[in-house]
Amino acid sequence: MGSAALHIARTGLDANDTRMRVISNNLANVNTTGFKKDRAAFETLAYQVVTAPGAQSTAETRYATGLNLGTGVRIQGTARIDTQGSLQTTGNSLDLALDGDGYFQVQLPGGQLGYTRAGNFSRSAEGLLVTSEGYQVQPGITVPEGTTAITIGGDGTVSATVAGQTEATQLGQIQVASFANPGGLQAAGDNYLMETAASGAVNMGIAGQDGRGQVRQGMLEGSNVNVVEELVDMIETQRAYEVNSKMISATDEMLKYVNQNI
Repeated sequence: MGSAALHIARTGLDANDTRMRVISNNLANVNTTGFKKDRAAFETLAYQVVTAPGAQSTAETRYATGLNLGTGVRIQGTARIDTQGSLQTTGNSLDLALDGDGYFQVQLPGGQLGYTRAGNFSRSAEGLLVTSEGYQVQPGITVPEGTTAITIGGDGTVSATVAGQTEATQLGQIQVASFANPGGLQAAGDNYLMETAASGAVNMGIAGQDGRGQVRQGMLEGSNVNVVEELVDMIETQRAYEVNSKMISATDEMLKYVNQNI
């Protein structure tokens, strides 16, 4: 019985250690552009059924509640919280934010597609609209030489004013990616998410339509991490970890007493 209590307390230590790691990552990314915080979800481990509810207690009666002994806890998974981060004005014409749902599509090395909320884009030497790592935004937009101003509308339409011309030239349109289950996207680092079987296939469309957010030029979306909430969660996790640690100490003392006195 004592060893069972030790095992249960150990599972509590492991689960809360993992939750603290999730909270730590949230706080570390409080200033990361387009970052979405994670939340750790707990679940119970299997129960040992000593007496099942409704089992015969005598020839004429049945147990009303039964006796079930839990075996601990574990992290069920982490859920990304996709609430909107605050929009911060930068004044840079190639900084883009999505005001609403959706993701920018980016072509990663090897031809794989990634999805991101971070719209801090730049112009490559070839005039392509790229991320800070040099990955091309999809569908591709090429800015011609001699461009003096770039205008990006709420629907993602990109126009450029070239020196010597009086009217702006439309270069293309930035589309917004959506998924049936955005929570199923796999985080891959560098602010990118990857399509999975759980997320469903990507559905590209025009910004501002079918539930997609609008494109805001000259702005970036900040992290949606609330420092105060994370600190409260951190304290709660720390206390839960301490309680499980004390449970191990108490159980150890009980076993020590039994060994020395019985």
